[in-house]
Amino acid sequence: MAYGQGEFLAKIGTDSIQSRQAYRGETLTRQLTHVLMSRPEHFSIAETVNPFSSHSAPVDLPLALMQWDQLCSVFQRVGLEISLVDPCPGLEDMCFASMQGFVGVDREERSFVVPSRMLHRRRRDEVEPFSRWYSRQGYRILELDLEGEEFLEGGGDLLWNPDWESIWAGFGHRSTRAAVDQFAALMEGMGFGVRKLELVDPHFFHLNLCLAPLAPDALLIYPGAFAPETLARIRLLAQTYEITREEALQFVCNGVSVNGYYITPRLTRRLEQILGSEGIEPIVVELSEFQKAGGSIASLKMLLP
Repeated sequence: MAYGQGEFLAKIGTDSIQSRQAYRGETLTRQLTHVLMSRPEHFSIAETVNPFSSHSAPVDLPLALMQWDQLCSVFQRVGLEISLVDPCPGLEDMCFASMQGFVGVDREERSFVVPSRMLHRRRRDEVEPFSRWYSRQGYRILELDLEGEEFLEGGGDLLWNPDWESIWAGFGHRSTRAAVDQFAALMEGMGFGVRKLELVDPHFFHLNLCLAPLAPDALLIYPGAFAPETLARIRLLAQTYEITREEALQFVCNGVSVNGYYITPRLTRRLEQILGSEGIEPIVVELSEFQKAGGSIASLKMLLP
């Protein structure tokens, strides 16, 4: 059964959370309990940087703040403790907290972050306040030697598989192949596999817009976002549940699979069937104001292992 925000928040309790924490316990190797976000106090669309923002109406900031608060409430109810990076005036996209770095835990259980180098200059100043927060929390900062036309956009293009043994890495629009190659060398040296995926549709400029890991062996994808050879490889590596372009443009792949739930901005009949086959329960959270800028649930958070 799917729940809207109000129904879900009234229904769920501690017992429900505990039952969800046992979800796929034989293969889900790391229970997630924390998420990092940044309140959208300065959120706006100041520049056209993607196909979504180029045709959007102005952001309704009070509505955006209300939608963000509702997302926070859902994250808390599924067992996530929220940490916040203070928003900075002039950094209107800072609320998309997945982009400023890639976060993980190494084989010795030490937390680390690989800071991003953003394609658009107006977003590069977002990286420093996030890196400061990670450093204060004791994360190792692993800097790549990115320069010139080499870009890497963190959790927008770099997604852990739910077994935390490998990483899906997109390139082609924001992150570049050279940067992903450098990132892959670092991760492989730490014992993690990196699966490089070429993106070809400009509407899906980040990997988290067209691919959502659901379980250690299952992905939700929009196939048209990928180069043909990449798509063939994905289908060999995992069970793929494929959605239509219309569904993908509604940010169906920009949801978050966590603790037995899939938090999504839209629930189509197809998505409900997919989640049911994996034993995952959907929760719908409306995020229309953020979608005007080209992002939704997955873009607004960084899950912390």
